[in-house]
Amino acid sequence: MASSGLLGLSLIHIALLLSFCFAEDPFVHFDFEVSYITASPLGVPQQVIAINGKFPGPVVNATTNNNVEVNVRNKLDENLLITWSGIQQRRSSWQDGVLGTNCPIPPKWNWTYQFQVKDQIGSFFYFPSLNFQRAAGGYGGFIINNRAIIPIPFDTPDGDITIMIGDWYTKNHTDLRKTLNGGKELGMPNGVLINGKGPYRYNTTLVPEGIDYETIDVQPGKTYRLRVHNVGVSTSLNFRIQNHNLLLAETEGSYTVQQNYTSLDIHVGQSYSFLVTMDQNASTDYYIVASARFVNESLWKRVTGVAILRYSNSKGKASGPLPDPPNDEFDKTFSMNQARSIRWNVSASGARPNPQGSFRYGSINVTDVYVLKNKPPVTINGKMRTTLSGISFVNPTTPIRLADQFKVKGAYKLDFPKTPLTGSPRMETSVINGTYRGFMEVILQNNDTKMQSYHMNGYAFFVVGMDYGEWTENSRGTYNKWDGIARSTTQVFPGAWTAILISLDNVGVWNLRAENLDSWHLGQETYVRVVNPEATNKTELPMPDNALFCGALSKMQKPQDITSSTTSISGSKLSIFFTLLMIYAAISTFH
Repeated sequence: MASSGLLGLSLIHIALLLSFCFAEDPFVHFDFEVSYITASPLGVPQQVIAINGKFPGPVVNATTNNNVEVNVRNKLDENLLITWSGIQQRRSSWQDGVLGTNCPIPPKWNWTYQFQVKDQIGSFFYFPSLNFQRAAGGYGGFIINNRAIIPIPFDTPDGDITIMIGDWYTKNHTDLRKTLNGGKELGMPNGVLINGKGPYRYNTTLVPEGIDYETIDVQPGKTYRLRVHNVGVSTSLNFRIQNHNLLLAETEGSYTVQQNYTSLDIHVGQSYSFLVTMDQNASTDYYIVASARFVNESLWKRVTGVAILRYSNSKGKASGPLPDPPNDEFDKTFSMNQARSIRWNVSASGARPNPQGSFRYGSINVTDVYVLKNKPPVTINGKMRTTLSGISFVNPTTPIRLADQFKVKGAYKLDFPKTPLTGSPRMETSVINGTYRGFMEVILQNNDTKMQSYHMNGYAFFVVGMDYGEWTENSRGTYNKWDGIARSTTQVFPGAWTAILISLDNVGVWNLRAENLDSWHLGQETYVRVVNPEATNKTELPMPDNALFCGALSKMQKPQDITSSTTSISGSKLSIFFTLLMIYAAISTFH
């Protein structure tokens, strides 16, 4: 009896240990092999960046609070980093995938990202952040589903469809990079892709034969959630589906007030969820269109993406002209009013049971104000550069977060100006000094003639105002202080401003940048450094064991060890599990 009691007690201990090991939030694991393939999305063979042999790459599917592991093997011939656009990596800018925080993954190496999608839901995407690589692909969708106990503010859709749209050049990304570095602009793109494919041949003059196009199959009467991302280089796109309404439901992690649109402008780096009901009679297929905005329509007709929406009972091919875009090429008021109409659903639950609107941002005192002004490209030291407030950012050789960790002096300057410089523009590694738990107001002033998008890693900010002209103190009187949308990427119209509010509660070093690749590549970015004066792992996770070293710390980097580099937290859990099983087996044998 005593031995059986001992065995029973041992089993209880093992059960408790196992429950302890596996009781925390679940892990989901993905393997990315990033390589070149040859593809012809616009009918011209070219080098494309694929993930696991596919372009676009796989959709990362996770659930609120999951721990996400992505093991990235770099089979390119140049350095690589993957960044997670819009994912608020709580307490862990170590996993952010941009040069200000991470050393790049060298060719033939692999590296495992580990981060938690804590208290998040929504539609996002990932992409390579270095060397203009996004212009060659390497991107894919990232979905964070709500937990079952948290209701969504609409009926569960009958299907979930990810759509990647973006302008596309038939030149390699290396050639595009050389063009910019040589002081020239990229010029008009060669087309627009939808899910990595070229346009359906809706016009025999504009679209040549033999181009593969995307077809989305649906069932009549069903409602689908379409997650649409603009992953292009620099072109704003108008998205529409022939004869179908787009019911906007979510953008970049925030549920929106549900409104119907016949079309919506989606700017570079932005993501939206639409609920689309298949309520047509299916006499034919229907066009899905993504066309360039704010350009000369007659010159840019070739730069149009066209896919096909096909009902299961469709009676024929799509035909006739494409559905019209908004007719406001020279008057962007319609588009700005449309942007202002996108508001937060303050009665919906987010990733937690408490309502989204319980965060009363309009009553919080602002602690810091930064006016970030961009202008057309300038020449600095004989090079074409873009600027924010007169500073063209130079990426540090030692990432900022790593320099802080090892007290590397001179890696950057914590002196980014609160108002634009009045003197000559200059190239510097100048960073914004954010106040932990502060509430920052940022004015994005676009004094260029082109539409710009701005993104901040690690955060969702509140878009509280936008208008034409120069922002002034009086402009605050127009702010939306109740239901301004919380998102990570906002548009700034040419000759206009956009105001955002940011609650600096996420410790780390976070990239604030132009999402337009050409502007970003030439220096239109900075970082916001948020430090908790009290050293604690509760507000920032420690440096990961697999951290890469470069710059002043390059001597600390050990040669790649494939076995150790792919070991993950979940792998160590598995090891514990098998160890406990062995203990159990030994006890059983003994008795």
